Formats: sequence, structure tokens, C-alpha cells
Amino acid sequence: MGGKSKNGQAPGPATIVLPADCRIAELPALHQQLRAALGQLSVLDGASVERIDSAALQLLYAFGHDAGARGNPPTWTGASTPLREAADLLGLTQILALPAALPA
Repeated sequence: MGGKSKNGQAPGPATIVLPADCRIAELPALHQQLRAALGQLSVLDGASVERIDSAALQLLYAFGHDAGARGNPPTWTGASTPLREAADLLGLTQILALPAALPA
């Protein structure tokens, strides 16, 4: 992964859209996406998350940590209220670098 595309330019970041139901039963597919994106710039889209559990938050933390250690910390395009509340409950909002909540 990484490198240059066919037109000689570096490829854009990988966008990973978190599923609406982001709980342990859905994590194998998300884990595969995160592993595939580990060596490149990545953007996480958590805007559509309706349900999330601590296992998913742990997976996101581990991905962010590993990607950051490789010099490619992920960025976020959005974080739903359930995602933000769960991360806040576990003290992970800042560690995950979630984007600021939009005013209502």
C-alpha cells in the first residue's frame, strides 16, 4: 500500500465509513478495512454510527495508535452523537481525536 498511483501521483487517503451498528458482531469487516488502511493516510467517517460498544472503541483506538506510530494518524470527517457519547463515557474523545461537535 502507499506508493504512487498509475498516474504517478500519491493515492488519496483511504476513507473508512463506520457502520451504523458498530458493535462486536460487525467488527470483523471493520477490522479488515482498518488493517488494509494501516499503511496509508486514512479518514474515518463516524457520522452514521447509531450504536457502538467498547470493543469497537478499542479497535478504533488501536488503529489510531498503530497508524500514528507509522506516521499516518487518522483524521475524522464526522462523529455521530452516539459515537461521541460512548467515547466520552470511556474517556476516549481526546485520545481518538474526534472532531468537535457541530452546534445544534
